[in-house]
Amino acid sequence: MAGCCAALAAFLFEYDTPRIVLIRSRKVGLMNRAVQVLILAYVIGWVFVWEKGYQEMDSVVSSVTTKAKGVTVTNTSTLGFRVWDVADYVIPAQEENSLFIMTNMITTVNQTQGLCPELPDKTTVCKSDANCAAGSSGTHSNGIATGRCVLFNETVKTCEVAAWCPVEDDTHVPEPAFLKAAENFTLLVKNNIWYPKFNFSKRNILPNITTTYLKSCIYDAITDPFCPIFRLGKIVENAGHSFQDMAIEGGIMGIQINWDCNLDRTASLCLPRYSFRRLDTRDVDHNVSPGYNFRFAKYYSDPTGAEHRTLIKAYGIRFDIIVFGKATVLCDVIVLYCMKKRYYYREKKYKYVEDYEQGLGSEMDQ
Repeated sequence: MAGCCAALAAFLFEYDTPRIVLIRSRKVGLMNRAVQVLILAYVIGWVFVWEKGYQEMDSVVSSVTTKAKGVTVTNTSTLGFRVWDVADYVIPAQEENSLFIMTNMITTVNQTQGLCPELPDKTTVCKSDANCAAGSSGTHSNGIATGRCVLFNETVKTCEVAAWCPVEDDTHVPEPAFLKAAENFTLLVKNNIWYPKFNFSKRNILPNITTTYLKSCIYDAITDPFCPIFRLGKIVENAGHSFQDMAIEGGIMGIQINWDCNLDRTASLCLPRYSFRRLDTRDVDHNVSPGYNFRFAKYYSDPTGAEHRTLIKAYGIRFDIIVFGKATVLCDVIVLYCMKKRYYYREKKYKYVEDYEQGLGSEMDQ
């Protein structure tokens, strides 16, 4: 018990203070200064200069709209003479942060619901009804098998299916691309950005861009780096690919807009930077299922009321607009304590109020 009381008394009534020993040694002194210099170099060189640690950062909030323009003409045995405009080759008409432009197609016209022979392959070629299982439908089948073996042409028989007839034949993709003139179509990209922390907003159609300029300019990294209108062929070429090759089987292109802004400088220096890259880069050694395509149909009825459709397998290029960036401003430490107008900034940043309870007590005393 006495030991506990002694320990408690020592804790309560004694005071200790660190003792500093000064070592006079060149070796130890130089090591100490070297460590201090390294720490100082790290703070100044890496944290402040390279990483800009004296600045506060915010990430961009963005919205994008697009508009394509261009007209071309085709004349084929299947569709005849036809003019193609934006409503024909932009599918769908509106899409978030992206745009699909059809450049090639396989068209199957005047399809109706009925019975017809399936396309010949190793699973559909037959010699008799015994080779066809009624009710079966494979993953790549165009319909439901009836169980009958019928003539596909004069020399080949295939299993009959209940389907939209005649069935689509997509074994040969048109070359050159059906809408090869799409190379000269243009794409207008409207991009609005906002940095919420700094309440800073801007758009890629800059204040000095006039209506007259916008009607005639085409983006060029050297001569017109801030024009928001892009020629489709140039986009693909800037990414290091051939538009005509890509137009045959389709693909995905990325239009990147970089908004890295130092808001300590004038707002006019916060400018968009454009770059381009193919997002579905193909491996020449492994080229299974290349490109980008999908199917859609246009339905109509004949005078008797029978339903028909035109099936289109569309190949094309999807343009994805990718916006990224960050904004920085001087951090509070420098603004509030180191700048000449620090008292003004403090007044705007802080709101001073009296103690609530103290104020309430004073009112009650009155």
